[in-house]
Amino acid sequence: MNPDTSWRRYQQAFASLSGDISGAFGDLGTLLPFVISAISLGVLAPTPVFFGFAAGYLLVAVVYRLPIAVQPMKALGAIILTGGLTSLETAWAGTIIGAVLLTMSFTPHLVRLARALPQSVVTGLQAGLGLMLGVLAVDMMGAGWLIALPALALLALSWIWPRGPWALLVVGGALLSDSTATLPLAAGSSPESLELSMPAVAEGLMAQLPLTLLNAVVVATAVAHSLFPDSARRVSERRLAATSGLLNLALVPFGAMPMCHGAGGIAAHYRFGARSLIAPLTVAAACVLAALQGPTVIAWLAAIPTPVIGALLANAAIELMLGKRLFDARPDCRPVIAATALGTLFGGALVGLAMGLVSDRLRLHVKHRRAARAPQDGGDS
Repeated sequence: MNPDTSWRRYQQAFASLSGDISGAFGDLGTLLPFVISAISLGVLAPTPVFFGFAAGYLLVAVVYRLPIAVQPMKALGAIILTGGLTSLETAWAGTIIGAVLLTMSFTPHLVRLARALPQSVVTGLQAGLGLMLGVLAVDMMGAGWLIALPALALLALSWIWPRGPWALLVVGGALLSDSTATLPLAAGSSPESLELSMPAVAEGLMAQLPLTLLNAVVVATAVAHSLFPDSARRVSERRLAATSGLLNLALVPFGAMPMCHGAGGIAAHYRFGARSLIAPLTVAAACVLAALQGPTVIAWLAAIPTPVIGALLANAAIELMLGKRLFDARPDCRPVIAATALGTLFGGALVGLAMGLVSDRLRLHVKHRRAARAPQDGGDS
């Protein structure tokens, strides 16, 4: 064999492996704040939480063979962090959402609903979620710009060499630093684990389920198809709903955190080089080790400075905002994308969806009016 050919193959294999390992940790900006705070408040225990994420990423590796993210459910996570859900209520909410998602995955209605959404609205939702992550990232980096800026500079090398070990280097360097700007733990007292309020559970369901259907099913499918076009057939709305539902139904009753496949997490893994099943297998192995360490791992994870997590999150936000469909959109669709994105940024996914659908109807109305006037204008001339 030609030595040059062998060397090129070695370089490609090394780049592939380093990219997958680096990209495996690209979604820490979404994972850590919710996990550390929920465990520190005493609502959830570290061992079942990390075993849950390990099982989730192992399932992703088997089913999708792609770096599909497994993230905490953000709306439920936010309610947990403000003391709004006990451990029992969290288990109920996550289990019910899991049952709903799994049931929906067996019907064609989910796919029909997803395909009924205009592409410009889906693109706007994706951009709006990216903007939301970007705002959060700036806030986190504001805790220490002297730490955040070097991290951003190193992570920016991913635009030159996408499969370099940039995220891994940034996280490793952060753990070796002496910074005191670490992730702030949520304020509040730990709720009683045996309290059960069905109104609190219902509030969590109403807040989370629409967000999951939009971000973790519809938009996540669009992002996966955009980033992995050759493997698009493996990812569908029904499959994502099924795996999310199965994870929550099987694991949340035993103390795992409610989980979903977030679009931002997929973008984060991809941004830092993840391309194959090696990335989810790496995360699964890391989560198993964390689960075996128990409470010790929380102090270790909390040592990662907040600005570094913000820098990771900022790169994921950029990847999510600047999707291929944004640049391919027709000029008349761009106002719809903008309206949807701004609605999502300032009002959440449901407001963004409503604004997008209204603006798309207005776009079609204007288009039809112009088409109806065109023959008359031509006849008059």
